[in-house]
Parts: sequence; C-alpha cells; structure tokens
Amino acid sequence: MRVRLPMTRPGMVIGLLGGSFDPPHAGHVHISREALRRFGLDRVWWLVSPGNPLKARGPQPLERRMAACRALVDHPRIHVSDFEAQVGTRYTAETLAVLQKMRPHVHFVWLMGADNLAQFEHWQDWRQIMETVPIGVLARPGQRISARMSKPARIYRTVRIPARQSRALRMAAPPAWCFVNVPMSALSSTALRARGDWGDLSES
Repeated sequence: MRVRLPMTRPGMVIGLLGGSFDPPHAGHVHISREALRRFGLDRVWWLVSPGNPLKARGPQPLERRMAACRALVDHPRIHVSDFEAQVGTRYTAETLAVLQKMRPHVHFVWLMGADNLAQFEHWQDWRQIMETVPIGVLARPGQRISARMSKPARIYRTVRIPARQSRALRMAAPPAWCFVNVPMSALSSTALRARGDWGDLSES
C-alpha cells in the first residue's frame, strides 16, 4: 500500500492536530501557529479524519473538507493530510501506532484544544495515547477549568510540564503533557455548522 505523507527527516518534531475539520476555520490555523511557536515544533500536520466516532452524525465528505483545509492553510510548516483514510484507522491510538511504525525516527506530539482534554477520557484507548506520545494542550474559551479538572489531567498530574517550560515537551518521554494559555479564538466548527456557515471560513 502506497501512503502519501509529507517529507520528513530523522529527528524532526511534528505536532499532530487531528479532527473532522467540519468545517476548518481560522481558529485551527491559530492554534497550529501557536503550537509551532510554544512547543518548538518543526511541523504541524492536520490529520483530517474520515469521521469522528464520538459524533452521531457524519461530517461533510472528506474530499470537501480536505479541499477547504488546503484553501485555508497558507503556512509552509502546516500540512494537511488524509492519512487515516489512506491507512484505514478510525481511532487516534491506532493512527499513532501506524505513524510511529512508518516514521520511527520522527518525534510526534499530539495536539488538542482544552475542550478535547475535558472529554479525553471518552476517547478509545486514551491511556494508550498518553503513554505513546507527549501531548500539547492549547487553551480554548470556557474550557480551562474543566480541562484542568478532567480525569486525565488528575491521573497524569505528576507528568505535567509547566507552561513556562513548554518547549521541553518536544523531546519529553511519554507520558508527558503541557497546558498552555494562548491568545484565543472563539471560532468553533460546531458553531459554524449550526449557522450553516460552510462558505468563507477565514473570518467570522
């Protein structure tokens, strides 16, 4: 099976931002740029999923979401990929296992908004994810307290890297995670879908 992935070199540190991107918006670009800077990443890959197992309704067709992501991203170190569709993985833990097998000399960091950390315990094999790669958490509006009080945050409190040392996450041995406050965008895919806004998503 031939899999298309962006070019890598040994020792690179790549942040992975997964999701349905239904629709993608400027907030996704914002946290990707912040992750590059705060965690000292070489690249950020958007892993556009075929579907989200935690959502009852399916997203827009993958081709449409990929095209929207590529139209939105204008940064040389942010890449858009349909890797999960190519290899047939459905859950993040599976995706990480395949990626690490295919790129054993690359360091991966999983990226998520604080809203995802707040419900991370409902992800399939979430503990395996924590034990597999470092995790960078970026603050989102209204989710700071619930994220910090979440079950994963409590269980793994002793391996949390202080925000002032956020660049240490890039080479940290898992489990390790870091919560950083960044200038926040209130945009969300859920709100945009509710408004029926699948048009010009660069501003809102």
